Amino acid sequence: MKKSIILFASLFSTTFMFAQTTWTIDNGHSKIGFSVTHMAVAETEGKFNEYSGALVSRNENFDGAEITFSAKTASIDTENERRDGHLKSPDFFDAAKYPDITFKGNLVKSGAKYKLKGDLTMHGVTKPVEFEVSGGATVNTGRGFKSGFKFTGTISRKDFGLTWANTTPTGEMVVSDEVELNIKIELDKKA
Repeated sequence: MKKSIILFASLFSTTFMFAQTTWTIDNGHSKIGFSVTHMAVAETEGKFNEYSGALVSRNENFDGAEITFSAKTASIDTENERRDGHLKSPDFFDAAKYPDITFKGNLVKSGAKYKLKGDLTMHGVTKPVEFEVSGGATVNTGRGFKSGFKFTGTISRKDFGLTWANTTPTGEMVVSDEVELNIKIELDKKA
């Protein structure tokens, strides 16, 4: 009896181990984007050029999948060198002191949709966040399997210690507190 239990436990853990699937971000087909309101009249967009991440799933529909992610703050790119320099400075990200933005969380299926819930760490501050999710389809490309997701949500930069503020002569914020995140990732299934 004892041998049967040990054998069953061994088979179960082996099956569980093989059921785990890891997906990595295809950086050539992904974008870690954001936007803020500038001068209360327009949106200014940016992205991070250096990032990595993985999704580890234990089932085919990604429910409960763990997502880990890291972006280099010094890789911020708003297509304006002067503005990028200011964003890397201690006024904002302080890229020399806080070189990484990280996230760790899980996809949670609710009906036919997913939400992404987890902890975002930026500027030395960790806060729980939640994102809307679309996508999740999988395709066999003939050279391997791919999947893709889009994550959207809003965070307060001040919640993470990015408190630089300036106003126009009429009192409007130069840079909004709210940051819209628009993250599109394409994933490759590891063999």
